Amino acid sequence: MRTTRRIDLKDDGAIAALLMCLREGGLAAVPTETVYGLAADAANGQAVAGIFEAKGRPRFNPLICHVSDLAMAERYARFDDVSRRLAERFWPGPLTLVLPAIPDAGLHPLVMGGLDTVALRAPQGPFRSVISALGRPIAAPSANRSGRVSPTTAEHVLRTLEGRIDLLADGGATEQGLESTIVRAFDDHIRLLRPGTLTAERIEAEAGLPVLRRDESDAISAPGQLLSHYAPAGRVRLGAIAPEPGEYWIGFGPEPDAGLESAGGSFNLSPSGDLREAASRLFAALSAFDAPEIERIAVASIPSDGLGEAINDRLRRAAADR
Repeated sequence: MRTTRRIDLKDDGAIAALLMCLREGGLAAVPTETVYGLAADAANGQAVAGIFEAKGRPRFNPLICHVSDLAMAERYARFDDVSRRLAERFWPGPLTLVLPAIPDAGLHPLVMGGLDTVALRAPQGPFRSVISALGRPIAAPSANRSGRVSPTTAEHVLRTLEGRIDLLADGGATEQGLESTIVRAFDDHIRLLRPGTLTAERIEAEAGLPVLRRDESDAISAPGQLLSHYAPAGRVRLGAIAPEPGEYWIGFGPEPDAGLESAGGSFNLSPSGDLREAASRLFAALSAFDAPEIERIAVASIPSDGLGEAINDRLRRAAADR
């Protein structure tokens, strides 16, 4: 077991401490605008292997590599015109692009999960300063045990990774609370590999190409595509009208007329039915009920338009057979 050191990201010396950890091949949990990421030098094979070990993550599941900007990204991947336009429009931000990797550019093969493509994103916030100072991409999947709920606070990180990582930079609750959107551009369309906070409609409008959804039976081609993922300890029941006795309730919009009095507990993603608020609170809700003694969780129906597509994607994976 490692000793996990916790620092405040606002403190003087926090960025320097993160850099030292990464340069020495360590693992650090850092906040982004989406969720907390588990960071390691993407060029250091032992450090990248440490991510898989800490998370208990299948080796065939690729990792997102975070870059400071488009110029850094172009040293490691071949950009087509559409992908470059999307990067120029939405970076830094919650968009991950899957692109053909440039051979022998310096990324360790483990980050690509055996594929000939690499997933790249330029995040918002202080993490970009760390990447820029390191001078090369940082691999950073969500900072949690594989398949469990993605972390939106430092406490969520410690719940599953304390003693497994070297450093935790506490930056408070993340702003968006849901992972990035992942896409890959083709000549006549864009493939949505994972929905996220950047909606397919905005991507389609910017690119001028149709955005097509991925079939769940397709082979894994990007991070976050495992069928069972984002799961709390208990079983999750979707599309519920009201909780059954003893179930824990995750609501959306007005609460049900009956049933809450016999629920084990309740958490409303957005009493007003606001999808942006619901997206930002989704993992907080799942984490609140992620405990061995909580066996059953019921979730209200959520519209599938806009951000609802990403919310429902995460909920389906949380409810999938394990």
